[in-house]
Amino acid sequence: MSSRVRSRLLGCLALTLSLPAFSGPMGFKDSWMLMGDFSPNWQESFANYALTPRDAIGASTLYMRSDDESKSRQLVDATYTRLVKRWNLPDAQANVWFLGGLGNVTGNDFSGSKAMASPGIQVDYETTRIYVSATARLYRADGINHDYASARLGFSLYEVDYDETQPWLIVEARRMNGLSDKTEVTPMLRLIHNRYFVELGVNNSSQGRINFMYIF
Repeated sequence: MSSRVRSRLLGCLALTLSLPAFSGPMGFKDSWMLMGDFSPNWQESFANYALTPRDAIGASTLYMRSDDESKSRQLVDATYTRLVKRWNLPDAQANVWFLGGLGNVTGNDFSGSKAMASPGIQVDYETTRIYVSATARLYRADGINHDYASARLGFSLYEVDYDETQPWLIVEARRMNGLSDKTEVTPMLRLIHNRYFVELGVNNSSQGRINFMYIF
């Protein structure tokens, strides 16, 4: 086996083993993860620290706005992430994640703040060429129900070595109760390189969107 072929095989193996960095809501043990998701009606950022290979704690802030721009919410909370189950398959990986948050929410249609809980679950499956995920999350406070659901499907345009940038095409559909009466669909271009990715897209309401993730 030539050194070039061996290097490529090792690179593909390393990329496969690093999949949780791109599909999951936490990184490897003792790492920090930063993520952001920004569009006119949804602006979220969070950071967490992986205490173990399966547990991470952190904090997040989320701004939500209704389609007609009449109602808005601002949530600040502490978060806990747990890798519930992982399947390491030949050339693939599947995961089940618990996502939890507890904090305070404010809004332009009520005074003061309210305690809000946001438990949820994410299921994902990924190879070096295909990515599928589904997320369901409750956003509940006294008199407020903004339950959220999303699904993603993506594929890479071609395989690359571990130290090269890999382009993906991702399509996401998501919906939030009480703030939108339609499903938002966003096709995005994702660029992955080692410990980060960036996503750029425009949704079916002609609104721009940018997402990012970085692990260090």
